[in-house]
Amino acid sequence: MARPAQDLRRDWLAALAHERRASKHTLRAYGDDTERFLVFLAEHKGRTPDDRMLEKLVPADVRAFITKRRSEGLGGRGVQRALAAVRSFFRYLAREGIVENAAPRAVRTPRIPRSLPRPLSENDAARTILEAETHDVEWLAARDGALLTLLYGAGLRISEALGLKRGDVPLGASLSVVGKGRKERSVPLLPAVRDAVEHYAALVPFTGGRDTPLFLSRRGKPMSAREAQLLMQRLRSRLGLSERATPHALRHSFATHLLANGGDLRAVQELLGHASLATTQTYTEIDAKKMMEVYGHAHPRGKTPAA
Repeated sequence: MARPAQDLRRDWLAALAHERRASKHTLRAYGDDTERFLVFLAEHKGRTPDDRMLEKLVPADVRAFITKRRSEGLGGRGVQRALAAVRSFFRYLAREGIVENAAPRAVRTPRIPRSLPRPLSENDAARTILEAETHDVEWLAARDGALLTLLYGAGLRISEALGLKRGDVPLGASLSVVGKGRKERSVPLLPAVRDAVEHYAALVPFTGGRDTPLFLSRRGKPMSAREAQLLMQRLRSRLGLSERATPHALRHSFATHLLANGGDLRAVQELLGHASLATTQTYTEIDAKKMMEVYGHAHPRGKTPAA
């Protein structure tokens, strides 16, 4: 008896959540992409998709899905994610002995030009943290300063910083964090980072156990990434910074400024928790690009002759 593809999709998403421990973001994105894929197949093939249909798909069917998504305005990164979702779905089906079909793997993933990270200058990073500490409510000023100091002073992702618990304070000379792919790394902490976090922890007006979140909203709820983004949005406006001044830009700034001041590439890779050295090397390209711009403006050969 044929098994409905939607049922198989639900089983796959459950496996991703419980066995693979995929993040909520991944589950939502992959779920949306495969839902669109199955809706497309129903229109493309003229009937409700099931395991038999999935087994007979050819690369042209998958390419037709991608073509349709592109016509709807999906960009290169979206296409990459959609293909990754469909491939993951089919790998699950093969692993469970339900469907064996290599068609999704035969479709070429589009290449996307690599964009460089967009850090703040050392001066702007310092100004941003100082401005964050001027909130009219003392404990919120301490919270905002501590959070941004963690992002810039330790290179944490916003999710890693917001994942800290009250039991993590007082901080030691290093901090163990769990990053992407549930990989754990140890991050050394400067005294200024430890002092900022401990100052905030001493002022929090809400009680909580060791396992409760360290960073809280004004109402005592766990602080969200969206609140951190809004904080940076307000600071951008007050300081006249560009749109690139986001919470993640402080992590980029951490890496760029370390390398610019002689930091070792391998050490920075470990500090950031990058799986690939190539990812960390993008920060060296920023310095090279900046150097060439300075060279072009300063060198006699780079200057435009006077009329």
